[in-house]
Amino acid sequence: MTRWLRPPRRVALLSVHTSPLEQPGTGDAGGMNVYIAQTATRMAERGIEVEVFTRATSSELPPVAELAPGVLVRHVHAGPYEPLDRSELPAQLCAFTAGVLQTEANNEPGFYDLVHSHYWLSGQVGWLARDRWGVPLVHTAHTLARVKNAALAEGDTPEPRTREIGEQQVVDQADSLVANTEMEANDLICQYDADPAKVSTVSPGVDLRQFTPGSQRDARAALGLPRDATIFAFVGRIQPLKAPDVLLHAAAELLAQCRVDRSKLVVLIVGGPSGTGLEQPRALQDLAVRLGIEDLVRFMPPLPGPALAKVYRAADAIAVPSHNESFGLVAIEAQACGTPVVATDVGGLRVAVNDGVSGLLVPGHSSVDWAHALARSAESREKLSVGARNHARAFSWDHTTDELIGAYMQAAVTFRKERSEVAS
Repeated sequence: MTRWLRPPRRVALLSVHTSPLEQPGTGDAGGMNVYIAQTATRMAERGIEVEVFTRATSSELPPVAELAPGVLVRHVHAGPYEPLDRSELPAQLCAFTAGVLQTEANNEPGFYDLVHSHYWLSGQVGWLARDRWGVPLVHTAHTLARVKNAALAEGDTPEPRTREIGEQQVVDQADSLVANTEMEANDLICQYDADPAKVSTVSPGVDLRQFTPGSQRDARAALGLPRDATIFAFVGRIQPLKAPDVLLHAAAELLAQCRVDRSKLVVLIVGGPSGTGLEQPRALQDLAVRLGIEDLVRFMPPLPGPALAKVYRAADAIAVPSHNESFGLVAIEAQACGTPVVATDVGGLRVAVNDGVSGLLVPGHSSVDWAHALARSAESREKLSVGARNHARAFSWDHTTDELIGAYMQAAVTFRKERSEVAS
């Protein structure tokens, strides 16, 4: 079997702005971190070595760390040893690229079989690495500027034109584009003129070993929550795009409509400020005060998987009120724990949530509509819980990884074909 007709031996995975070693839920760490860590680990289990390149944000980080057997994380020195806003990172792409290329140069020619870039910043680096190393480039956007700008939260900052241009360049150069859903694939084709033959749809997954159904009573006891409470939770980065404020407004509306006993209502907010949310890190706390529900809202920091599973199990419903999501990993994790999800009827959430079966989709962000949906989800929790568990079982990181490897092999075929045509 030739180099091009088998899975790659070694993959260079690029993640400039966030490391899979970071705790999701704050800063720039989110679903992409989970995606990279889970798929890289499973590729290694299948015999594919993975090296993840990410920017070093501290001088205390080792040059190389092991994420899992067969998965190395390389911390590349590019700019100051501190977190940088994504708007500042384009200025560090030259330094980052130099570090990636130097690592390859220290090994035998052909050390990496393929480059997989995540997010457009990494795609810019991958473009050059592809041409320098003579290997295929697979790119996963995770989010797209034109899609985000079409669904901005009120007062949020639009993505800059420089990002749109950079994304277009990566789309034009990549040998394979991996989309999370058919809708994202359609966005790449219709809004970025991507070649349909180069676009693959690979749904993200969920760790079905970690996120499992369990006792709601035990979960509440472990978290110090009232056993008989009505609990709604938001999990994720606190920023306008994710719209956690919608849950607070909905909770106030539930009380105004007398649809829930105030003495039993608890609203959990699990996560940390991120993106433009860093400009007003206490905005949600201040909103809770203005709405008169500050005594009902509990804020928790980002949590690792086992603790996060307890939050999912403890809640009557998980709210995912994002203005846009390429998929929505929180929704799938919650459903895997048997908890219904109430989400905005947008983007990948239409795939992550089976409306009326595993949860409810809400068109828009009206507090009245959200209060109604949350009340319905709590009233129908037992029925929706069964649908949630069944829906989540259709997603797994093993399936995602197998599909990704298939995309890698197809990218290699495309790359070889196009190089042969150029040579002739």
